Amino acid sequence: MSTWVLTAIWLQLDVLAEVWRNLRLIARQDDILPITIIVLGTAVVLAVLARSQRVHIRVALVMFVTALVLIFLSGVPPVLGWSSGAIALHAAGLLLVGFAAVKLGSIIVFDILLRFTPLSPPQVLRDLLVAGGYMGVGLWQLSRSGVTLSGIVTTSAVMTAIIVFSLQDSLANILGGLVLQVDESFAVGDWVKIEQSVGRVKEITWRHVALETRNWDTVIIPNSQLMKSQVVVMGQRSGQPAQQRRWIYFNVDFRVPPIEVIRAVTDALVAEPVEGCALEPSPNCVLMEFKESYCVYAARYWLTDLAKDDHTDSLVRCRIFFALERAGIPLSLPALTAFVESKDQEREKLHHEREIAERLSALDLARVELFESMTDEERRKLAERLSVAPFMKGELMTRQGAEAHWLYIVTRGSGEVLVSTEGGLQKRVAIIRAGDFFGEMSLLTGEPRSASLKALEDTECYRLNRQAFDDILKGRPEIAHYLSELLARRKVEIEAVRHDLDAEAKARMMQHQQRSIFASIHKLFGLTPPPLKPEK
Repeated sequence: MSTWVLTAIWLQLDVLAEVWRNLRLIARQDDILPITIIVLGTAVVLAVLARSQRVHIRVALVMFVTALVLIFLSGVPPVLGWSSGAIALHAAGLLLVGFAAVKLGSIIVFDILLRFTPLSPPQVLRDLLVAGGYMGVGLWQLSRSGVTLSGIVTTSAVMTAIIVFSLQDSLANILGGLVLQVDESFAVGDWVKIEQSVGRVKEITWRHVALETRNWDTVIIPNSQLMKSQVVVMGQRSGQPAQQRRWIYFNVDFRVPPIEVIRAVTDALVAEPVEGCALEPSPNCVLMEFKESYCVYAARYWLTDLAKDDHTDSLVRCRIFFALERAGIPLSLPALTAFVESKDQEREKLHHEREIAERLSALDLARVELFESMTDEERRKLAERLSVAPFMKGELMTRQGAEAHWLYIVTRGSGEVLVSTEGGLQKRVAIIRAGDFFGEMSLLTGEPRSASLKALEDTECYRLNRQAFDDILKGRPEIAHYLSELLARRKVEIEAVRHDLDAEAKARMMQHQQRSIFASIHKLFGLTPPPLKPEK
């Protein structure tokens, strides 16, 4: 029994020794050791220099390790008398070594060497060259195995024709991808419209183009289909920034003159830039067509971020709505809508009285500094002349230097008072909230706006015209003295911020401004000013 055991062990050791001799012979013949050192060293260097290609480097290393395993396994079959299996394993191992070399070589050429040149070959060309390299390695392996390549070409003409015919769509995709990247019709990152699909180009491969839509979908379009379709590259014009014109349609009744609608909307869009709208070309409003009972208008603006089309459209629609509300221009109603309401003088009078009472209650004009010196009857007359003027967040409520004939009283929301300094910068002077007022200087003296006012949130105001003050001042001219003192103080506060005035300079300016404003009020409203004390 022991003899048989020893004999079996001896035979196994003899087989292992034979396998070891075969492996050493294969390693010597194929130069496995130097090739392994070169491949591993190259992979380490590329992992440092081409970090973006580490995934491809790992793929090359996996192929090389698999190749080593196959090559070393090819030393086992000859011992077992299976020589054909050894040849197949050895050939497969060498083929994978060639593939790994092509993979690493492509990284060296395209990610290292070409980095120092102005050349930037498309990805599809790189893929085709790598595929050609794989094919070359395969042909080299066939030639090394004794296969005559000319015989293969001669005898496989029919087979080649069949393969080409069956793969015509794939070949069309490859050629289409190559053409797209060579002629640079569009590039990764561009916004395009292809038939019904709109999105940003994510990638252009040898087979397809991938679009990322605004709905967070990814649309895959084969290159062969793309070459037959019309492609719209959105927001691109030679020598111009990337932006696209958008149209916002709205309807207004025939009874409103078009020029009033166009002016109100255009002024609202250009007064303060809307987030996402280009400054040049500037937004505008146009009359598009006439319908049965209304006019169709369109506000046109240029979108700077094509991914935020709906968001920016919404902001523009809000700006249009608030502008029409301030101008007293209602949007059109359906032509078939009928309103039946019983009206008589008594009913209208009650409705008017209730509206005036609501305004007086909401505003509490007696507590507004500008109207403290007026009687209840005078404040009631002002309330009758008020009209609602809403502003949306971010909208410019008044602009410095503009001529205007309106006074605004804030009932809800807030805004910041901004003054342009001599250096061209804007400095915040104050914050206005419910109960505050602005625009009084232009209304009472005719001077341009001394500051800009920007809404910090959706804000609602009441607007008062100059005619209302004209009736009150002519009935009681002495109010002009109180108003001039108030306006002078507010103006000096703004000028002190703009020019950094000290207390003494502010006092001198206060006295001068009061006299000047007092005279302007009397001149604008046609009053006879009483004599004032001379300046000190």
